[in-house]
Amino acid sequence: MTTGSTSIDQPTTPAQAATGQARHSAAFWTAIGRSRGHEVIRRRGFVAACGDERAGTRILIQEPDLDPGELAELSELARQAAGPVNAEDPFGSTDLSHLGMRNWQMPIMLRPPGPVGEPALDVIRVRRPEDLQAAERIVIEGFELTGFEPYRPGELFPMALIGQPGVDVFLALCDGVAAGACVSIVDDGVGGHYWVGTSPAFRSRGVGRAVMLGSLAHLAELPLTLTASKLGRPLYESLGYTAATPSTWWASL
Repeated sequence: MTTGSTSIDQPTTPAQAATGQARHSAAFWTAIGRSRGHEVIRRRGFVAACGDERAGTRILIQEPDLDPGELAELSELARQAAGPVNAEDPFGSTDLSHLGMRNWQMPIMLRPPGPVGEPALDVIRVRRPEDLQAAERIVIEGFELTGFEPYRPGELFPMALIGQPGVDVFLALCDGVAAGACVSIVDDGVGGHYWVGTSPAFRSRGVGRAVMLGSLAHLAELPLTLTASKLGRPLYESLGYTAATPSTWWASL
């Protein structure tokens, strides 16, 4: 994994967008897995971060043409997973229905390099354990990550996470109270965002926009990628992102 600006061009086709998001998600989940001390398995066609019964296993499809051996190994990892299994397939070409998983689609969105506005709220780059725990709790509540309840500090976001190359966690403050959070990562000259969340107590107050703008400030000169939920898509479009291609997501029942 490398960080910093390079001469990489913005993806211009759906296939390029899918490949770019595949590589970026793999870099992000590799950083997550390493920070948690979990096993990370890398193959040509997929990357898997194998966690415990609470964190679960995350599978990132890396190619549209998994061979039978890769599919068999991936399937066995899913069957033997200690906790829930989630898989991301930006190419939409790998059928995991034989594992009894449900699926849905979300758009991969891209933003070209360009200026960003100033956030209306204070946004800080997390460095202190107490701020990281505040971000952690916001993401758990905002995304209803019930697997991480009851709450255990440092389980979702270990302090080692912000020591991973290219990774930053941001926290938006509303009247001095932690209200929103997100994680960004730069890999191979491309920036991306994950877990952009708002505390339920602060929704509809511009917190999501603020934490995005605050985190975008140091990424403005890079091409950016993310995968958007239905609720998040209008915010990202207003910040200059456009939908490029759908990504298929799978989750254990």
